[in-house]
Amino acid sequence: MDRRDFVRLGAVAGALTLRGKRVSAEVIADRAVRPREPNDAFANAPFALDEVTIADLQSAMTYGRMTARSITQQYIDRIHALDRSGPTLRAILEINPEALSIADTLDRERKAGKIRGTLHGIPILIKDNIDTADQMTTTAGSYALAGSIALQDATIAAKLRAAGAILLGKTNLSEWANFRSTHSSSGWSGRGGQARNPYVLDRNPCGSSSGSGAAVSANMCAVAIGTETDGSIVCPSSANGIVGIKPTLGLVSRAGIVPIAHSQDTAGPMTRTVRDAATLLNVLAGVDPRDPATSSGGARGQIDYTKFLDADGLRGARIGVARTKFFGYSDVTDKLINDAIDAMKANGAVIVDPANIETAGKFDDSEFDVLLYEFKAGLNNYLASLGPKAPVKSLQAIIDYNDSHKGQEMPFFGQEIMVQAQAKGPLTEKKYLDALASNLKMSRADGIDATMDKYKLDAIVAPTGGPAWTTDVINGDHFSGASSTPAAVAGYPNINVPAGFSHGLPVGISFFGRAYSEPTLIKLAYSYEQSTKHRRAPQFIPTLGDAG
Repeated sequence: MDRRDFVRLGAVAGALTLRGKRVSAEVIADRAVRPREPNDAFANAPFALDEVTIADLQSAMTYGRMTARSITQQYIDRIHALDRSGPTLRAILEINPEALSIADTLDRERKAGKIRGTLHGIPILIKDNIDTADQMTTTAGSYALAGSIALQDATIAAKLRAAGAILLGKTNLSEWANFRSTHSSSGWSGRGGQARNPYVLDRNPCGSSSGSGAAVSANMCAVAIGTETDGSIVCPSSANGIVGIKPTLGLVSRAGIVPIAHSQDTAGPMTRTVRDAATLLNVLAGVDPRDPATSSGGARGQIDYTKFLDADGLRGARIGVARTKFFGYSDVTDKLINDAIDAMKANGAVIVDPANIETAGKFDDSEFDVLLYEFKAGLNNYLASLGPKAPVKSLQAIIDYNDSHKGQEMPFFGQEIMVQAQAKGPLTEKKYLDALASNLKMSRADGIDATMDKYKLDAIVAPTGGPAWTTDVINGDHFSGASSTPAAVAGYPNINVPAGFSHGLPVGISFFGRAYSEPTLIKLAYSYEQSTKHRRAPQFIPTLGDAG
C-alpha cells in the first residue's frame, strides 16, 4: 500500500480518549517520562495516545474506555499526520489494510471473554525485513522485492498474531539493513526515501531499524520490532530516545527475516519503556524448529522477563565501565554517560571504572569479512524460500536489478558491499571459518566473558553512541562512535536506555553482558530508567538552529 492510500486524518477528535481511566500506581510509576500537570499522562496531550504503555492500553480496553479498533484508528491517523502531511518522518512503508478488521475480531474476542495475552489488541509496527503472509509486502526497503509476499509468516510475526497483537504496518529501514554501500545514509531506502529523526528533522534516525525507532519515539504505535546485526536496534533506540533490546543470539527466532549474517542477526523489541520491552520479549522469545540457533536457548524462552523489573535493581550490582574505544569521540556524550554512571552509583551500584574489553577493536575487519560471506549465502537461501514467484532469485539478480534501476535504487550511493559479498566463496572456505572462530573467541572468551570474570561484573556499560548527526545522502553517515560491536559479534544481549539530551538530541547508554543475561540486564536497565526518567517525547524541530 502506498502512502497515498493512508486513512485520512480526522477521526482523532471523535475517538475515545484515556482521560479519567483507572491506572494502577505501579503503571504510573513505570512510565519513564515526566508526567504532565495535573498528574495524568494524557491531560492536555496533543495526541490522545501520547506516551501510552501496553498496560495503559490494556486498562483502557478492560474498562471499556477504548477498543482495539479505536486505538488502531488513532494510530493510523497519527501515522498519516506525521508521515505524510506533517513532519514527513518517512518512518512507515505501508499500513496493513487488514489492521482494522483484525482489531474488530480481537474486540469481539474480548467481549466474549477471550483474552489471548498481554498484547491482545495492541497495535505493533514491524520492520520491513520481517515476513508477513498477508496483504503486506516484505522488501527490505528495495524495489527489487516490490510485490513480494512471503509464503508464511516469520516466526515472530506468527507469535505476535497468536498473542493478539495487531500488525499495524511495516517500517522503513536502511535498505537491505544497511548492507549495500559503505557510503549509505542510514534510514534511506529506495521504497521509503530518507527517514528522519523526530527530535530534529534534519538529523539522522540511525539504522538500520530507523523507521521502527522513529515511529516508537513519535508515538505512531504502541511498540515496534527491529532487527540487529551490529547496532541496528541499539543505535536507532539511542538516536530516537527509546528503549531497545538486542537479545542473545538464539533467544528469538530469525526464521522468515531477510538476513545479513546468521552468526549475528537477531530481532528484538523497540519501545518507550523497559517494562514494555520486557513484555514484548516474553512473546518473541522461544524455541523454533525453523531456526536451529534457538535450541540453545531452551527454557530461557519461557522466562517471564517482567519479573525482573526491580526499581531497586542497581543496589549491590557490580557494573563495569568500558572506556577504551567507547569514550572520547564526543565530549557531550562522555558527560551524559559519566552522569549516568554517577546516578547508578547513587542508587547503590558498585562501579568498576575502568573495566575495559581488551580485545575491543581487534576484530572489526574480520567481522566485516564474515558478514560478506554470510550475507551472500543467507540472502540466496532466503530468496529461494519465497518460491517461484520471487521477484529476484539471487544476490547477483539484485545487483543486476540495481544497475538497471539506478534512478530508483542508486541516486545517492552504490552497492559495493553487495558486489564484494557476491565475490565471496562458500561457507566452507577456510578464510571464513578461521575468521568466524577468531571473532567468537575474541568477543566472547577473550572479550566480554574475560572482562566480566576479571572484575566480577554483573554487566558492562558504555555510551551507545553520540547525538544524531545531520543527514547527508550525498556523502553518507557522519558516524562518530558506538559500543555495539563486542555484544553483536559475540551474540550477547545489549539494552539501550535513554541517558539524557544534548541540544535536544537524545543519547543512550548500553547495558550488555554474558549470553542469556537478559534477566540481569533488564533489572539494571529498569532500575536506571526509573531513577532517571530521561525519556521525553520529540517536538519535531526542523533544524537545530530553530531549537530556541
